Amino acid sequence: MPRPADPAKRADLLHRIRGYVLRNGLTSLSLRPLARELGTSDRMLLYYFGTKERMVAEALSLDDRRPLLRFRDVRNATDAPENAAGLRRLLEELWEEFHSPDRRAAMPLQFELMTASVLHPDKYGPLMLDLITEWTDLYAPLFVRLGMSDQGARNEATLLVDATLGLLYGSLADGDWDRATTTFRTLLDRLESGWTPDGT
Repeated sequence: MPRPADPAKRADLLHRIRGYVLRNGLTSLSLRPLARELGTSDRMLLYYFGTKERMVAEALSLDDRRPLLRFRDVRNATDAPENAAGLRRLLEELWEEFHSPDRRAAMPLQFELMTASVLHPDKYGPLMLDLITEWTDLYAPLFVRLGMSDQGARNEATLLVDATLGLLYGSLADGDWDRATTTFRTLLDRLESGWTPDGT
């Protein structure tokens, strides 16, 4: 019978893998160079994580400061937004967290993952789908709370997720974070009036 994986060793490896991936990117990631830097073997990495893609997914989800984790806490709290103005304030706070300087270091990796999910959908498509689904699933209940139908809430959530990803990507490309913030607020200006049952 194989010996069970050491949880402490696995956790330590995962933290170090995350650091390596942040420094070196995703698309050229190879297990042997990674294992060499970590002082282990590619066979041992597969023993602990099963596949390279699963390893990457766990490494990306390791950050306990992710803005979406905070958003989940707010969504589940009793003081979740009860009106459109409150939801807008929450979305603006989340935007500020996403494009804060300390979050930008991890952002290129997220968009590298997005590109990899298109070029290699069999390997990385599920990871990107999980990310978008997580984000949409966090937004949609907040719109339902304001009185939207389930389908209307998911449509609104999808619009916000896709638009926010586009603005973050554009900001990363041209470095103009102020322009993106102004555009995001303009988007909210146009959407906020629809976040009520009667659209007023």
